[in-house]
Amino acid sequence: MPQGDTKARMVDSATRILRERGVSGVTVDAVLADSGAPRGSVYHHFPGGRDELVLTAGRAAADYITGLLTDTVAGCDMMTALDLFIAFWKQTLAETDYGAGCPVAALGAASASDAAMLLDLAAATFDRWKEALSGAIESTGFPPGEARILATTLISTLEGAITLCRVYRSSRPLDDVAGPMKSLLARR
Repeated sequence: MPQGDTKARMVDSATRILRERGVSGVTVDAVLADSGAPRGSVYHHFPGGRDELVLTAGRAAADYITGLLTDTVAGCDMMTALDLFIAFWKQTLAETDYGAGCPVAALGAASASDAAMLLDLAAATFDRWKEALSGAIESTGFPPGEARILATTLISTLEGAITLCRVYRSSRPLDDVAGPMKSLLARR
């Protein structure tokens, strides 16, 4: 098997574990067991060990969701974008039997021993999301300051709803917040 395949499998496994168990769950043993990679491949592909593996998986996940968000808000109006993003999370949660949440939120909840680099990545990612959403909201007629506040509100509301979906093992919290979020966006 080519080396790139092993590294990609390890990053995919680390990302999946991050989404399901949080940063503390991403251990070398867990990634090796999930990916089927040989033990020596960890330090071959990730000389920084677990820390580098977690950061690489976090970056990959953050880039994926950021791309999805950016493409969605650029391709349609905000109401449709919100519907599409909620549908994405409902499908993702259902496919994992409500076991996997947002990997960026998991980075933001890192323990103190892991915190600095992971919190920086989470903050930078949330900033990218706020920028994309603010721009899209501004294009509907909201002033920049209000658009930024609405973007923060949307991100916070969606992240909270995703967490509640996992807790209740139901997509109902996402359904519950869709209407109020649309009402906020419809004020212009």
